[in-house]
Amino acid sequence: MGTAAIAYVAVISLVLCILMYNDKSRAIKKEWRIAEKTLFTLAFLGGAIGGVLGMYLFRHKTKHNTFAFGFPLLAAIQLFIIVRLLT
Repeated sequence: MGTAAIAYVAVISLVLCILMYNDKSRAIKKEWRIAEKTLFTLAFLGGAIGGVLGMYLFRHKTKHNTFAFGFPLLAAIQLFIIVRLLT
């Protein structure tokens, strides 16, 4: 159960990190963007760790309070749940 949870979170986190990069590059080019609702949905579904990594690796959405506080809070909750599943 724990290994499956880690694999799930890893995959969703990778997807969200890639989407954060994609959205940042689209923002620079002034192209159509990925909806914030989509980013938050993936974070809520287990990808918050990847969202935090993408946010700071690509300096994207760091000035938006909902992202700056929401993603790390979700990541902490998800890490707590994973640790509890493993013990």
